[in-house]
Amino acid sequence: MTSRSQKRTQENSSSSVPMHYGLIDPNRRVLDGHTRPCEECGAVDWQLDQSRGEIACNSCGLVVEENVIDPGAEWTNRDNSQDRSRVGQPTTYTLADKGLNTTIDVKDLNTGSAARHGLNSQARRDWRRRRVIDERSKTRKSRERNLVKANQMIRDRSDLPKSLQEETARLYRKLSGEGFVTGRSIAGVTAACTYLVAREEDLPRQIPEIAEAYGVAEKELSRLIRQVSRKLNLHKITSPDKYFDKFISDLQLPPNIHTQVNHLWSKIQPHEDIWQGKKPMGVAAALIYKSASDSGTSRTQAEVCSVANISEVTLRGLLKIFEGLLEKLGEVSKQ
Repeated sequence: MTSRSQKRTQENSSSSVPMHYGLIDPNRRVLDGHTRPCEECGAVDWQLDQSRGEIACNSCGLVVEENVIDPGAEWTNRDNSQDRSRVGQPTTYTLADKGLNTTIDVKDLNTGSAARHGLNSQARRDWRRRRVIDERSKTRKSRERNLVKANQMIRDRSDLPKSLQEETARLYRKLSGEGFVTGRSIAGVTAACTYLVAREEDLPRQIPEIAEAYGVAEKELSRLIRQVSRKLNLHKITSPDKYFDKFISDLQLPPNIHTQVNHLWSKIQPHEDIWQGKKPMGVAAALIYKSASDSGTSRTQAEVCSVANISEVTLRGLLKIFEGLLEKLGEVSKQ
């Protein structure tokens, strides 16, 4: 038999238990910021719809809040793979370590940034020393130093979109892993990969242009392009029409010249024995020169040859061939 004081103690302890809808009242469901009864039906039965981001009354359906912030993890896949990690950037071939290592940014060690981070001069000197040690530790192997230099060239000199830079760096990494780069120029192999990737993606680049950008001799670059294309089985013939837009833009010709150039190309293209085996840049230059002359917006042979990187002798020879073919086609059509 319990005493009166013990009963009072039990009553006080039970009354001090906080109210919880899951333990005390199963029909009472509250959310953060929504504990009062519904204005429509008077029920306290709030529900959060995670997919819609809405808080509504579970009894009458009244929506009282929209666009609720989701406090859960944001699973975002940025690399088109099965990895759902939320940490860091996606891997990239344009960095020797594929972007997996952490780096000490030199921008954080200058005077302004260091002051915001609370670093004094002594701490800045210590972190600069740590940064040098960290960079050296990542390039102890010769292959890693090779990739660092090659990727830097691709980013600075290729003048390609980022997606094509990724593909160029991937091809160079593959060649390096197979030992192809050993004994050859890093700049030369990188330039050859740049040329082949641009050609495969129908964004043709001229060999003299790439050779000048990478500081490689044209003869050496041509030889490396042949070797790399055989190694990677990247054999593709560039059609002259791929150069039309670039040459017309460089010559500052009016946009309507495209129609006449494409018309001439449609007549010459079926006769592959005429133009195949010749420089596609020369064929494109000859068609543009003839179209510009016929339309009254002529350019000199020197200007066209300078843009196409061909000689005037080559241009005149191609013009003679094409004019003879067009004259022959005209006679056939008349008959």
